[in-house]
Amino acid sequence: MDVDELDQRVLHALTVDGRASFARVGEVLGVSDRTVARRYARMRESGVVRLTGVINAVRLGGAQWVVRVHCQPGAAVEVALALARRDDTRWVHLLSGGTEISASVQSWSAEERDELLLRKLPHTAPITSVTAHGILHVFGGGPEVFATVLTDAEVDALRPDLPPVATDLTDADRPLLRELARDGRAPYGLLARATGWSESTAARRVEALRGAGLLSFDVDVATARFGYHAAAQLRATVAPSHLAETGAEIATHPEVAFCAATTGPTNLMVSVVCRDNRDLFGYLTRRIGALPTVGAVETSPVIRTLKRGGAFEP
Repeated sequence: MDVDELDQRVLHALTVDGRASFARVGEVLGVSDRTVARRYARMRESGVVRLTGVINAVRLGGAQWVVRVHCQPGAAVEVALALARRDDTRWVHLLSGGTEISASVQSWSAEERDELLLRKLPHTAPITSVTAHGILHVFGGGPEVFATVLTDAEVDALRPDLPPVATDLTDADRPLLRELARDGRAPYGLLARATGWSESTAARRVEALRGAGLLSFDVDVATARFGYHAAAQLRATVAPSHLAETGAEIATHPEVAFCAATTGPTNLMVSVVCRDNRDLFGYLTRRIGALPTVGAVETSPVIRTLKRGGAFEP
């Protein structure tokens, strides 16, 4: 499907507040709520966008890790699919060569993290090696596909007013967050059935988690629909004294979808999305390669994405 200017305005509005009512979005954009609902449903059903609930990993005992898994030839897809079906993975990519997988793991506790990283993955027969690197700090990122189509006034009108709340995540929140990972705009009736709560309780809990900074909403776009076909993961080495400033600068690059400081032999992970390999080459040579603080850069093209965010949908 083609994505026009109004579609992009709807997408931008939902990056500001993923749970904003279609009536509110329509009021700000100057169209009817039915038009907004129809445009969003069309984009979601055609795979252009997924809006998912995201847990703040800093507040989880297991924190957030990036896992690199090497498999025997012919086995990587099966292993990647198994990782994609897990609730504790956010994204899963098959990288160049077809024998390497990169996945983001976000566990609720150190025990759950260790069960996957120390016991399950290393003892899976087709896997030849596993390395895990902790994410120390997320600098940001997000390709500028639609991020500048709304005015500052429109963004301010859509920004949610969330009073701060003192609360924490509990095991009772798991069904709620599982449903929001599948669909960030899941109706409160569905959330109530999943949790056994009333709709009003489910609504209050969502707002409380948002107010506490524990829950946010991510608009995940199929960038190929906007003409971006070359994705890659970069792992760079930066002197620790320059890591903060370098990561912050790279996160502003329009090609960068994600940029974070990590543990491991390299200390900066960058996910980039470019229009084609020519643009990727230009980014490597003229953008990140031109930064004096960046040393060696390892480039791994993404050849297939099995999970972009939230729950796995085969």
